Amino acid sequence: MNTAKNIYLLGICGTGMAALAAMLKSQGYIVSGSDENAYPPMSTFLASQNIPVYAGFNVTNIEAAKPDLVIIGNALSRGNPEVEHILNHKLDFLSMPAALSDFFIRGKYSCVVTGTHGKTTTTSLLAWILEAAGQNPSFFVGGLPENFKQGFQLSDGRHFVSEGDEYDSAFFDKGPKFLHYRPDLLIINNIEFDHADIYKDLTEIKTAFRRLINIVPGKGHIVANADDAVVAELLQKAFSNVQLFGLSEKAAWRASEIQFDGNGTAFTIEHNHEPVCHIQSPMMGMHNVRNVLASFISATLLGLSPDQIASGVHSFQGVRRRMDKLGEIGDVLVFEDFAHHATAVKETLEGVRLRFPDRRIWAIFEPRTASAKRKVFELTYYHAFDEADQVIFAAMHRPDKVPESERMSIPNIINALHERGISARSVSQNEDLLSYLPTEARPGDVFIFMSNGSFDGIPGRFVEALSNIHQQ
Repeated sequence: MNTAKNIYLLGICGTGMAALAAMLKSQGYIVSGSDENAYPPMSTFLASQNIPVYAGFNVTNIEAAKPDLVIIGNALSRGNPEVEHILNHKLDFLSMPAALSDFFIRGKYSCVVTGTHGKTTTTSLLAWILEAAGQNPSFFVGGLPENFKQGFQLSDGRHFVSEGDEYDSAFFDKGPKFLHYRPDLLIINNIEFDHADIYKDLTEIKTAFRRLINIVPGKGHIVANADDAVVAELLQKAFSNVQLFGLSEKAAWRASEIQFDGNGTAFTIEHNHEPVCHIQSPMMGMHNVRNVLASFISATLLGLSPDQIASGVHSFQGVRRRMDKLGEIGDVLVFEDFAHHATAVKETLEGVRLRFPDRRIWAIFEPRTASAKRKVFELTYYHAFDEADQVIFAAMHRPDKVPESERMSIPNIINALHERGISARSVSQNEDLLSYLPTEARPGDVFIFMSNGSFDGIPGRFVEALSNIHQQ
């Protein structure tokens, strides 16, 4: 265990960093930090925790704090004045995932949830199943589970459930975050090429997952998606107990008799073709069926009964900004979703279509992540919107962050959608959405705003605009 008492977080307003700061504060450490973008909601959250935050980066911040240890976020790099001070004065420092492991995961039974998609939902669901069964888990997740109302919990239970991100850890620690989390139980939902800003191709991502699989103990468990060809390939070198889930015959754990309605999804979980449990889940989409399967198997391995697990699934309230219902105005529904990758867009829209088979579906997508803006992913978007009736591309966020030669062409995607009979258009600035969408809405329409960022507040403002029209 690290013996530091005074801890300073550089880049403290990042979602994971703010949560880590609060966790450290709750354990009696003196905590402070700095960030260039110290604004709500993170600044408000940190203020509620009585954690001082210096606005902007300046050597005087660290000199005033006099920390024993500095935790450096992965958005920071060489040239930052505080980073240079830390190095020049040989202050002790760690990356965020290394600190999470050293201070909180060590000594717990570590359950790590990984994959290109579904990490946040599956982490939150497994944590809630354990909580509902009285297991008092600790957890750390990069979203806001509605059952807990915050992205972390520290408890005296045996288990620590963490979202295992494959993104790099810090400028001095370029390995993926999940390698720090010492998994005893590892979930792998799926593996695709993503994070094109740090990975060259799928081969590099596979290398990261191979290393993760290789550190699961022999007496540990790997719960993995049998329907994913890349996952199946990597599992051939696993030394741990492997439990496969999916919808195909390759999986020992399968979902059958799947039914969707306006309230969610019902299905039966089978093990080796024998029924084990009937599930009623409030979530929609085949991707969420797999998320439930992964959580069910994991909770079974952790000693819970099928009835305990089914009860936890049924009472799960989801994760904010994962098909989060923003409003229902008249007969028009408005949702917000985190979908940031073509596969996530596709699975989200397929789930919406299953839930609302006869409604007109609007998909409003903001290309924001490094991957979402790159030409290498362009073709994958040609079919990602197949279940939508109307598609609108919002303005690309910070296109200057991607060289023009590597930048995705929104006109090309729109042309491909038009060729298959899907109405699509783009706007040059997000404000244009508010002058167009409210006048186009018809009773029965379903609007889904998809972005991993703030979307300039457009989704909430759209709901307000619809409400004003409805009241006239």
